[in-house]
Amino acid sequence: MEAKVYSVSGKASSAKATLSDEVFGIEPNNHAIYLDVKQHLANRRQGTHKSKERNEIAGSTKKLKKQKGTGGARAGSSKSGTRVGGGRIFGPRPRNYSFKLNVKLKRLARKSAFSYQMKNDALMVLEDVSMDAIKTKDFVFMVSALSLDNQKVLLILGNKNDNVYLASRNLKKVKVVTVESFNTYDVLNARKVIVTQSAISRIEEILN
Repeated sequence: MEAKVYSVSGKASSAKATLSDEVFGIEPNNHAIYLDVKQHLANRRQGTHKSKERNEIAGSTKKLKKQKGTGGARAGSSKSGTRVGGGRIFGPRPRNYSFKLNVKLKRLARKSAFSYQMKNDALMVLEDVSMDAIKTKDFVFMVSALSLDNQKVLLILGNKNDNVYLASRNLKKVKVVTVESFNTYDVLNARKVIVTQSAISRIEEILN
C-alpha cells in the first residue's frame, strides 16, 4: 500500500511511501495485543509495596485476657490483624510482576497495532526530521503545521536524534522514540502515529 509523505511544514509532497501489507495491513490479532500490552504494563510496576504483618509490629505478645469465662471471643496478642494497631492480614509483599512473551507474538502484536492505526487513518509518514539546535518552539511549530495540536502523538525516528528528542521532552502529549524502542502500548495509546521515511524500512525489517 502507498501513503502520502508530509514535510515538516505540514504539506503533502509529491513523493509516496510504500508500506508493506505484511506489517501495516494484516488482520489484527486482539489477543496478541492484549498479552503484549499486559506485559508492558506489568514490567513497569515497581513491586515495592509492603505492609507490616503481625510478626513485624512493635508491641507485647502478652495474652490480653483469659481464654474462658469473659463471655467474649478469645483474644491473644494485641498485634493480631483483627485489632486496631495490629498487623495486616495477608498484606502486600514485594514481588516482581514481569513475565516473558515469545518474540514472534510480540512482533504480531506490533504489526496488529500498526494495522489498527492504518485502518483508522491515524498513521502518517513524515520526511526525515533533523534539527541543528534544541528548540522546543521549532518542534511545536512542526506539530501545529501537521494539525496535531493537543493530540497524543508518537513520533518514530529511523535513527537516534538527540536534538529532536530533547526539543520534544517538555511536551506532555508528544513522545519521540526510535525503531529499536517503540512498543505496542505506545502505538495504540497515541492518537496519531508519525513514522519517518527512514524508519519504515527499519520497522519492516525488524517485524519481518
